Amino acid sequence: MFNLSDVVGMMINGGMSNSSSNRLNHALQSGGSTEEATGKSTGGGLGSIVAGLTGRGSGGGGLGDLLGNLIGGSGSAGGGLKNLGGMLSGILGQAGQALGGKKNLAIGGLGALAGAVLGGGKSAMKGSLGTGAMALLGAMAFDALKKSRTAPEPGVPLGLREPESDRERDELENNAGLVAKAMISAAKSDGQIDQQEIHRILGKLQAEGLDEEAQQYLMAEMQQPLDLEALCAAATGQQELAAEMYAASLMAIEVDTPAEQDYMERLAHGLGLTPGTVQRLKTMVGMQQ
Repeated sequence: MFNLSDVVGMMINGGMSNSSSNRLNHALQSGGSTEEATGKSTGGGLGSIVAGLTGRGSGGGGLGDLLGNLIGGSGSAGGGLKNLGGMLSGILGQAGQALGGKKNLAIGGLGALAGAVLGGGKSAMKGSLGTGAMALLGAMAFDALKKSRTAPEPGVPLGLREPESDRERDELENNAGLVAKAMISAAKSDGQIDQQEIHRILGKLQAEGLDEEAQQYLMAEMQQPLDLEALCAAATGQQELAAEMYAASLMAIEVDTPAEQDYMERLAHGLGLTPGTVQRLKTMVGMQQ
C-alpha cells in the first residue's frame, strides 16, 4: 500500500500548476515572523536554517544541535532560537512550548525538503518528501492560526510533530488523504479535469517517482465529481487540518480565474477559516502581502 503522505509530497514538489514551485519556494524562504505593529517581515524562513539542518552553518553542529536548542537543550550551535531567525524558529519554538518542550518535532523532514528545494537536489529529500510536505503544511497552519488569534488556541498539527502511536500514524495518513483530495478538488474548480489534464498531472508525478497503485488512486479521485461540501465536512472541528487543506489548495492552482477565486472563497468559508488565517496563508505562499 502506498503512503498518502508521500503522495502529497510528490504533488506539492512536482507542481500541479505553473505557480506551484514558486509558492513552495516562497513558503520555505520568506515566511518570516511578522511584527504586529508594523506588519513587516523580520525575514528568515526555512531557507535561513537549511545550513543548520545540514551541518553547513557557521555556528553549529547540524541537526542534532539544532534540535537540542529547539526543544530547550544546550546544543553547541549557541544562542538557541534567537540565532535561527525566520518562520521556522518561531513556529518550532512555540510548538515545542505547547508540547512541553520534550516532544519530537518533525524537523528532519522539513530540513530535507528545504535543502532539496533551495538547492540540495532531489536526492536530499529521498524518503522525506511526505514527512517534509506534511510538516511544512503543519507549520503553515500552526503559524496562520496563531497569528490570526483563532479560538480555540491551535494545537500542534500531526506532521509538524511526529506521531507517537499507531493511532496517530493512521490519523496522519487520513489527514494526508484529505489534503490530497483538497488539492485535486481545487484543480477541478474551473471545470472537470479532462483526460489531457489528468495525464499531464500524472506525468509530472511519475517523474517524482509515483508508483502505479498511487497513480490509479489519484486518477480515480480526479474522475470523481467535485463535492466541496463533503470535503469541508471531513475537516469539521479540526481547524489545524482545515488550514493545512487550504494551504495545500493554494499550491495546487493558479487562483487567477473568477471560478478559482470563487472556489477558494467558498473553500475558506466551508472550512470555517477566518479572514486573518486565509490572508496569512496567502502571504506565506507569496500571493498576498
